[in-house]
Amino acid sequence: MSVEKRRALITGASSGIGKATALEFAKAGIDVALVSRSIDKLETVAAAARHTGVTATAYAVDLANVSQVKAKIQAIALDFGGIDILVNNAGMAYTANLSETPLEDWQQIINLNLTSVFQCIMGILPGMRQRGTGTIINVASIAAKQPFPGWGAYSVSKAGLVTLSQTLAQEERPHGIRVTAICPGAVNTELWDTETVNADLDRSQMLTPEIVAQTILHTALLPQQAVIDELTLMPSAGAL
Repeated sequence: MSVEKRRALITGASSGIGKATALEFAKAGIDVALVSRSIDKLETVAAAARHTGVTATAYAVDLANVSQVKAKIQAIALDFGGIDILVNNAGMAYTANLSETPLEDWQQIINLNLTSVFQCIMGILPGMRQRGTGTIINVASIAAKQPFPGWGAYSVSKAGLVTLSQTLAQEERPHGIRVTAICPGAVNTELWDTETVNADLDRSQMLTPEIVAQTILHTALLPQQAVIDELTLMPSAGAL
């Protein structure tokens, strides 16, 4: 039985959850367009994905440059032959009390974690509407629902992403488009090593990127008549 080929676009695909998702999708026979800033890292992931026999292409885009995101994502969709599944995973983490968060930092977090996702969606949505089908999966965070002191700007950006997902789901349902927000707890990725994060948590207790990726794949492969509106995925050890 021949199954129609599916094509996915994954942002933040050079490492962490994005990389793991790209490889899980490839193993499931889904072609992947990989987006991130780092073309070298992306090419490595694309090469690994191609070993499974799928088409995998790397596209370097700086999603922080929000005014250009929509056009660049549209161009990628055109080049790749259309997108059936969009996984908005790119984002940054940031720790500081709100009283100590400069406006510039606040805007950078909102731009990357929320506005760039909005623009990625706007780049892909017309094609999905035209085909009358599509799945959009937005990777939010448990911080969207549960405030953690010192994570204010990040939490606000992820709460906005959940609301964006909920609104989009209602608006696009008549067009056959499904939207899911996934809210993972702590995941052991390079995010904890970035200079904008100052947190000392037990990484051995965290979720792995692969566990989150399997959940994203499961969500994407649900029959068309079913959708996971929102999914909270926590380490069994709880909030760390």
